[in-house]
Amino acid sequence: MKSVLIIGSLNMDASVSAARLPVSGETVTGKSISYTPGGKGANQAAAAGKLAGSGQVHMIGCVGKDVFGGRLIDSLAASNVGTRGIRTCDDCSTGSAIVMVDDTGANRIIVVPGSNSRCDAAYIRSMDAMLQEADYVMFQMEIPLDAVYYGIRRSKELGKTVILNPAPAPGPIPADILRLVDYLTPNETELMQIGGCGGEKLEYYTRAARALIDCGVGNVIVTLGSQGALVVNRDLEELVPAVPTEVVDTTAAGDCFNAAMVVALAEGKPLLQAVRFANAAAAISVSRKGAQSSLPARQEVLQSL
Repeated sequence: MKSVLIIGSLNMDASVSAARLPVSGETVTGKSISYTPGGKGANQAAAAGKLAGSGQVHMIGCVGKDVFGGRLIDSLAASNVGTRGIRTCDDCSTGSAIVMVDDTGANRIIVVPGSNSRCDAAYIRSMDAMLQEADYVMFQMEIPLDAVYYGIRRSKELGKTVILNPAPAPGPIPADILRLVDYLTPNETELMQIGGCGGEKLEYYTRAARALIDCGVGNVIVTLGSQGALVVNRDLEELVPAVPTEVVDTTAAGDCFNAAMVVALAEGKPLLQAVRFANAAAAISVSRKGAQSSLPARQEVLQSL
């Protein structure tokens, strides 16, 4: 297997449950609170590490010099992820998300970037040796955009395969960046934000993906939840069906999909086979609660295929 480097965010998620959410100025009594490792970058790295095994997956990111930062690093190491690219910042807190959920499932979320804002272009530049060592480099968009765009440009200068999961979608992505992306992996909402068009049918998704191919993207893989994943490139338009499962919690399902796909590609699998592997991994993740706690081991995915 070729090596995978994931550059992105690390968060500690604080989830609070209550019968109902408070209105402005009101205090309500909560039922429970839990702290779980999260962040799109860390979720993808943990998933890839569990699927690939030791020594194949590494991460670049930033945490604060606090108890949460240490827990996040330990969680990644326990998932077979190399952590030497994770910087501990002395003067800011670890990134976090505060999630309030009521009995109906409605939620309110506050995200505090914290140390993720320090994963900037200058820091990625200082980690150039890790870029040189990697074969596949995967990005999301929860760190500063200048860092994402610098990393993509530098990765292509070095001849690496670039995967961009445009989440959260920033709106249109610069044309010169799109031309450097080998695999773009939006969900349907992100696809429409990037492509600047609307619609809720497969034909609209295909049209938007085809427009991105015309802009120079190598492959567009649109995750469509229970429908599966739409794969579009110069020679192909195919919907790869999802693996049927009982959905319990969709948290980190997209992160699991992206990680599984890049691991399969790094192992030399053809694209459609890699997407089928990713669909199977994501199906297992949505059948469990949590983000990193829901991520499957390799043998589980292979047994489900």
